[in-house]
Amino acid sequence: MHAIVDHIQSVDLNAGEDTRRYLDTLTKPPGSLGALEELAIQLSAITGELKPSVTPPAVIVFAADHGVAAEGVSAFPQAVTAQMVANFANGGAAINVFARQIGAQVEIVDVGVATPLTLPGVTSAKVRHGTANMVYEDTMQSAEAIEAINVGVEAVERAKRAGAKCIVVGEMGIANTTASSAVLSLLTGEPVARVVGAGTGINPQQQTHKVAVIERAIAARNADPLAPLEVLANLGGLEIAAMAGAYLAAAAQRLPVIVDGFIATVAALTACRMCPAVRGYLIFGHRSQEPGHDVALKALEAKPLLDMGMRLGEGSGAALAYPLLQAAAAMMAEMATFTDAGVSDKASP
Repeated sequence: MHAIVDHIQSVDLNAGEDTRRYLDTLTKPPGSLGALEELAIQLSAITGELKPSVTPPAVIVFAADHGVAAEGVSAFPQAVTAQMVANFANGGAAINVFARQIGAQVEIVDVGVATPLTLPGVTSAKVRHGTANMVYEDTMQSAEAIEAINVGVEAVERAKRAGAKCIVVGEMGIANTTASSAVLSLLTGEPVARVVGAGTGINPQQQTHKVAVIERAIAARNADPLAPLEVLANLGGLEIAAMAGAYLAAAAQRLPVIVDGFIATVAALTACRMCPAVRGYLIFGHRSQEPGHDVALKALEAKPLLDMGMRLGEGSGAALAYPLLQAAAAMMAEMATFTDAGVSDKASP
């Protein structure tokens, strides 16, 4: 993991400023395309190119199980993780539909599903069969957390070799909002009750129970909030670690990466705590309905592109945001300048 961190450089702010100046020469009032212009500037800073390309995109979905599911924190049984992985492999999930719409390759990576899986179209990179129950023991060993991070790194490197110019990262794992809430509470110091939501659709009594379970786990694990790898190993999930690895790798490869909702943003926060330079490579796709998402976004000083009232995960919100990156890149590549178009860019005195 340390090897990947050594390869990450900050985004190229000079390239971003060149783009800012170029945008003001295009046939429109300065700044009139708002957040789309800021997105174009960020894409240039990420890639170092005045006219970056974000096509084709790649979608990578990491799947894993959580021992804490045994505490009754989810509306669905643990078996659903493996069932949904099969659904992904068959192309039937929301993320498959949206990936087809944007012309993205999809890779499903089993980083820790409890059930043994041999499905065509699923990459087997199992670190262990689900995490341990965080209430009673660390979710994984540090070496396993590093191995899971490296699974994410390798997935992004595969996508890059296949020609991907933009990465969308998603996840699947019953009880992963519980693990994410625990990690987020510890990394930000926010009370657990502020970051816990309905997840898969639990009722208020179950939500109170979920808060109590996480509080017990945090107290028992006693992880150091200033040691992100320790937090991940004590309270996190294998797919959360893999997503953090994917963000690290995207930054090392200077690829724009679209962050999905709550779980994805907690993984992104973890990656940024490991290497602050990662932050410049992250584009936040949407605002999730999970209450913890606002806490995570605030910790990253992030403003998401979409607000659709979604809370599905899988990378679905990030995939829906991708066409905005396409639009920003197309604006830079195809819009005429005032000089090209013979349009006056200043009022006559």
